Amino acid sequence: MSTTRWWWVRHAPAINPDKLLYGRLDLAADTSDAAAVAALAAKLPRGAMWLQSPLRRTAETAAALLAAMGEAAMPVVEPALIEQDFGAWQGRPSREVYDALPRHDPFWSHPSAHAAPGGESFDTVMRRVQPAVQALSGAHVGRDIVAVAHAGTIRAAAALALDLDGERALRLVVDTLSLTRMDFIRSRSGPESWRVVALNLPFGTEKMY
Repeated sequence: MSTTRWWWVRHAPAINPDKLLYGRLDLAADTSDAAAVAALAAKLPRGAMWLQSPLRRTAETAAALLAAMGEAAMPVVEPALIEQDFGAWQGRPSREVYDALPRHDPFWSHPSAHAAPGGESFDTVMRRVQPAVQALSGAHVGRDIVAVAHAGTIRAAAALALDLDGERALRLVVDTLSLTRMDFIRSRSGPESWRVVALNLPFGTEKMY
């Protein structure tokens, strides 16, 4: 039996003073909470393979964690781990977006299937993220993988491990600077399986800019 250990980290708080719905906006991360960064870094494995999404806030979070660990790893940018695309909603205050939706809009009854104009639904995110996680698990059997990503990405990965549909996966909270641990297990005699070790262990505090 072999086990591939996933260490999912949501990025540090995005600098977002106007409380915009930011999705794929390339906002910077606030990594100034040195105690939180150090506490999370202390939980991460040495000699791991590191992944990050293409967005700045994951790169800055990964760099802060690696510096705290004294590690010289170079994270690999994995496009499939990018946050959900909120299309025309991105860059608008989140309260404004939600207040403008009619009471009977499909978003309220089936949010995982709903896509913003020009964006993607959470169900689409799952169809993007989950095959990539499966492929990476198979390509790096027996390794530790630290993946610095986004709330939507981590929910999609958790849905794979827990066999959840999109509606149930959206109930999962994924805080900034949190750790989610999952194991991909490959057995010679049985089917591949997942084990969830921890969900959303928080190390930081969301800042109100």
